Amino acid sequence: MIIDHSSYPARRMRRNRSQPWLRRMVAETHLSIDDLIWPIFIEEGSGTSEIKTLPGVVRYGIERLADAVAPHLKWGIPAVALFPFTPENKKTASCEEAWNPDNLVCRATRALKKSFPNIGIICDVALDPYNSSGHDGLVKDNRVLNDETVDALVKQALTQAQAGCDILAPSDMMDGRIGRLRQALDHKGFIDTALMAYAAKYASAFYGPFREAVGSAGALAFDKKTYQMDSANTDEALREVALDLDEGADMVMVKPSLLYLDIIHRVKKKFRAPTFAYMVSGEYAMIALADKAGALNGDAALWEAHLAIKRAGADGILTYAAPRIAERISKG
Repeated sequence: MIIDHSSYPARRMRRNRSQPWLRRMVAETHLSIDDLIWPIFIEEGSGTSEIKTLPGVVRYGIERLADAVAPHLKWGIPAVALFPFTPENKKTASCEEAWNPDNLVCRATRALKKSFPNIGIICDVALDPYNSSGHDGLVKDNRVLNDETVDALVKQALTQAQAGCDILAPSDMMDGRIGRLRQALDHKGFIDTALMAYAAKYASAFYGPFREAVGSAGALAFDKKTYQMDSANTDEALREVALDLDEGADMVMVKPSLLYLDIIHRVKKKFRAPTFAYMVSGEYAMIALADKAGALNGDAALWEAHLAIKRAGADGILTYAAPRIAERISKG
């Protein structure tokens, strides 16, 4: 008797799902602490302040930043990304606070480097936290200026590099900024400062809680669709990534993540470059608020969501759940 081993009953797909250890052994995708980057919101002062639309996420006062984040970094998260809540009196149309060597980001970078010399520091390169208009670039007559903004971003990036930033992450989506930043950094001797380009950043409805967290939401007089990508487009994302890599980006990012898994997959498959994804505030908030309401198991949902981002092809994830995920991995 010849048995067909390619089909049921000889072939039982459930066999490899029968035990927890066996499921782990044959898992195709793995999530590790090394995959996590923790975005941290910083503000003046010594305490913390709640962000109502982001349950479990707070702004950390700069005066006690290192002590406040230490319990969360003990799990071995490799890098943090810094985002400032800039006081209103320091927001201007010219955004000069962005390249103030004593601004929140620079002070936070120096403090964290002193306390955690082996942690990577990622700094956002964009003007929205410092801009009285709330935009990522300089504005004139309700138009975001490209080349003038790139000039400002160069000054911001050099200031952050001088403060000790390891990876500069331009999130502005101005044309040509990666090449200009690489040239300026190399010229000033920052040849080892890496560039993580927000190469495919979409004009998304899921940034709302972030804008509350950095205090830019109320300032926006018009939307960001003239420089952030149209959610309808995929081929355009590949062209954006190609340009940033050609201009000198060391790694690229897709933002948002959960609603753009197809973009992550296409980018990684085509370029094979280090590819990161940002679980943005609205994506995180959907899960966190549903968890808070008892609609789902937050730990299980967050794990599944991050695994999906990895499965799509991301090499790493910027996520507000980084400490929560890292603790789960550490505890097995």
